[in-house]
Amino acid sequence: MLKFNIRGENVEVTDSIRDYVVKRISKLQKFFEDNVEATAHVNLKVYPNRTYKVEVTIPLPYLTLRAEETSNDMYGSVDLVTDKLERQIRKYKTKINRKSREKGFKNLEFVPSDDDSASSDDLKIVRTKQVPLKPMDPEEAVLQMDMLGHDFFVFQDAETNGTSIVYRRRDGRYGLIEAE
Repeated sequence: MLKFNIRGENVEVTDSIRDYVVKRISKLQKFFEDNVEATAHVNLKVYPNRTYKVEVTIPLPYLTLRAEETSNDMYGSVDLVTDKLERQIRKYKTKINRKSREKGFKNLEFVPSDDDSASSDDLKIVRTKQVPLKPMDPEEAVLQMDMLGHDFFVFQDAETNGTSIVYRRRDGRYGLIEAE
């Protein structure tokens, strides 16, 4: 069941906007198992040039969905971001679940937990995250990295059980770092 956390920056979240966001994003629930409980974090922004940006993050037990879209219409941005999330889910279901079944993994999880603690040393670490490493192959890690919108992703290699990192290179291709 999806819960919603909707906030606006430079825009008042009216009942009609809230209802539209809930209606559109709730359609994604058909892809989730019945017992999944998640909170959809929706951020609505209005820029001085009258463009509207909608950001949605849905942390799930097995992945984190994230999408953002900007357009000249608030409702249009909500539609675009919902479509993008649906494409991500379909891509995830077809690729990751097939590979997981082929390799015999059951109920794989990727659950990020945030600890927004600031460090006072010279390195100025402003955020710390603890994430359980999910066993997967490098292709799955690239897919997960792309869905999160990150430039790198740390994972446990399913074949070697070692820790590895995939990253996006400047030329747009991907690299793999394997820890020894």
